[in-house]
Amino acid sequence: MTEHLPATMDVDAPVFTVTVAARLADMHPQTLRGYDRLGLVVPQRSRGRGRRYSLRDIAKLRHIQHLSQDEGINLEGIRRILDLEAQLDDAQQQVTHLLGLVAERATTPGARLFTAASTGQVHLGRTYRSRTPRALTSGR
Repeated sequence: MTEHLPATMDVDAPVFTVTVAARLADMHPQTLRGYDRLGLVVPQRSRGRGRRYSLRDIAKLRHIQHLSQDEGINLEGIRRILDLEAQLDDAQQQVTHLLGLVAERATTPGARLFTAASTGQVHLGRTYRSRTPRALTSGR
């Protein structure tokens, strides 16, 4: 019977109606509509303009509920927290991307190494050379 189900589900697929999403998030459907109006969780729209929530949206709704009920944070505070979390996620993705680029450049023969000061000044280092020990390359 499960052979017709997908092996994994796309967490960003907008598949849940307001009623189903509200049940999954343990909230009232009007709360979800209010969060949509406030821009806290904006679901995608179906062709008939009905709201469709993804698993990621439901996780965000649960996070909002935790911040509100357990931590006592008001909606404006929650909005600020969500914005800061999104900025942090973006920064972490950028760091991961940059670390990959640095690792790629560090293994490229002839690549230049550099450092940057907090003032923005860039200091060129030496040209990258093979990391083979001298004993192996000098014949000793």
